[in-house]
Amino acid sequence: MNKWLELLKNNDYLGIKKYIKSGADLQNTNETGESVLACALRARCDEELLTLLIESGADVFDFDDEGVSILDMAITYDNLFVVNYLIEQGIDINATNRRSGFTALMAAACYGRVEIAQVLLSYGVDQTAQDSKGFTAVDFARKMNKKSVLALLDYDENSPQNTGYAR
Repeated sequence: MNKWLELLKNNDYLGIKKYIKSGADLQNTNETGESVLACALRARCDEELLTLLIESGADVFDFDDEGVSILDMAITYDNLFVVNYLIEQGIDINATNRRSGFTALMAAACYGRVEIAQVLLSYGVDQTAQDSKGFTAVDFARKMNKKSVLALLDYDENSPQNTGYAR
């Protein structure tokens, strides 16, 4: 995996293309179970390189040992290109592999990813989904003081439950 990490860190398109041609395993994972594609998102590789990985067989439906999916990684690293690509490929934007039940919209709310939240909402993401503790995307946006995301969600700032959060 070290070779992958070095190439990804440098956003080395030609190096990765050669590495793939030489038989590199696109399904390789690091010590926490993150795939090559997940590592590319973490390294903030550009669209051209991400497309090369995907078209060469990187698993877009993969998730790591903690249940963190490629969609989760794309949201964390604010990669709207990959979010849109995954939706076009038919990914279930309401599904989660995390034991906590943390969803894509909750991630967008936590990180203040307004554009990604807008895309998820336009595709009918479930705003009422709850994690294992009963929290929704609105709860996460309130707790993290992400007012721009709250403005997109079904949120009533005058509701008594909302008085201790973002205003």
